[in-house]
Amino acid sequence: MTAINDLTVLCPPPAHTPPVDWAAVERTLGMRLPGDYKELASSYGPGAFCGFIHLYHPLGFTEWVNLTGPMPARIRGQLQQERGRAGYPVPYDPRDLFAMGVTDNGEYLFWVGGPETESADWHIAVNEARGPGWYHFEGNLTRFLFEVLSGHTKIPLFPDGLLYEGVSFSPASAPRHQLRPPAPDRIIAPQAVRLWARANGYQVPDHGRIPAQITNAWEENNPT
Repeated sequence: MTAINDLTVLCPPPAHTPPVDWAAVERTLGMRLPGDYKELASSYGPGAFCGFIHLYHPLGFTEWVNLTGPMPARIRGQLQQERGRAGYPVPYDPRDLFAMGVTDNGEYLFWVGGPETESADWHIAVNEARGPGWYHFEGNLTRFLFEVLSGHTKIPLFPDGLLYEGVSFSPASAPRHQLRPPAPDRIIAPQAVRLWARANGYQVPDHGRIPAQITNAWEENNPT
């Protein structure tokens, strides 16, 4: 059996997942993605394993978990600053690391592979959230997940109770403001929003445009 078959037997994916235009994703990233990841992301969609391991996905609802968002570059920049610092050595060239996941504790998951390495040969690394530790896995992401979720491989950086409640995958949910259906016929009175905002501790200007986050908060608390 292949790694994806092993994983889907161990942890069944959702019945329906949104399609991904992988050609467009790879053009945006400027690189070819590992085939196992594309199969994995297409099978499961955005979400988390055991409520703990969140893989970055091209359809992630926020920049924090979107594969094409700013997080991979930000994390690489942080590693470049930290490399060589006393107490926090980075055992890889940050240019060879691409962040593609995060845990609830703050550990990042990386592909390890330079520009001259075929993506099918990329391995996995995990860094400690609040310390200098790193863990290296000689295999692809799907095999890594199967080994961890089956209990065959224990990651010292992960909590002992990771599998206490069994193995599961939870599809991600859109933020509330994205889930709210549009209401084109609704008229929002700016003065009503300003009065509500001030009564609830928001700083809002007397004239001009009301910040979108305040309007969204008013709509959530004043549904039609």
